[in-house]
Amino acid sequence: MHEKMIRERIAQLRTQKGVSARDMSLSLGQNESYINKIENGKALPSLQGLLYICDYFGITPQTFFDFNNANPQQLDALMDNLKKLDASTLKHLSAIADKLAGG
Repeated sequence: MHEKMIRERIAQLRTQKGVSARDMSLSLGQNESYINKIENGKALPSLQGLLYICDYFGITPQTFFDFNNANPQQLDALMDNLKKLDASTLKHLSAIADKLAGG
């Protein structure tokens, strides 16, 4: 089950980035079918390979495994910006986010 989720996550992030499996494989310094084999269930990345994949997408391993986060790159960038704000501004943004989310 987890293997399938890893394969699907890589495919999702790759598609969002708009790159082919071949181009991603080559960018990672692997043979051209590396990502294709992972996405098709014929292989799994090693731990080191998974860390390189996370670096390629510009996300942390923690974010990679947050399968409920459909837009990890955007959320990580937003979080980086939110960390720079003061408490009052965060409170106002939180209220806006609550309203946008229907809360």
